[in-house]
Amino acid sequence: MCSREPVPPEVRALAALLERRWSLSVLYAAHLGAVRFSEFEQALGQVPPATLAARLADLESAGLIERRVLPTRPPRTEYVLTTEGERLAPMLEALTACSRDRRHR
Repeated sequence: MCSREPVPPEVRALAALLERRWSLSVLYAAHLGAVRFSEFEQALGQVPPATLAARLADLESAGLIERRVLPTRPPRTEYVLTTEGERLAPMLEALTACSRDRRHR
């Protein structure tokens, strides 16, 4: 039976953000512990630096990632999942499980 309920606007808004190229990969890398820009670059491989910076900014604006500038010399910037971002962990784990299942077909 198919639901005739429309997709709620807040779900569409989050989906639109997550559908942007590299967004899910950035969240996944953060979920696995990447915090420095270079760690995200290493985890994601071919992502252009400008695109990575834009996705981190998008996810920060959405409240899913927090940008922290540490008081070191030189200043160091880290990106960590917020509580709201951590709430996506079950979805990220489900993606991992699904991709493993698909790989073993």
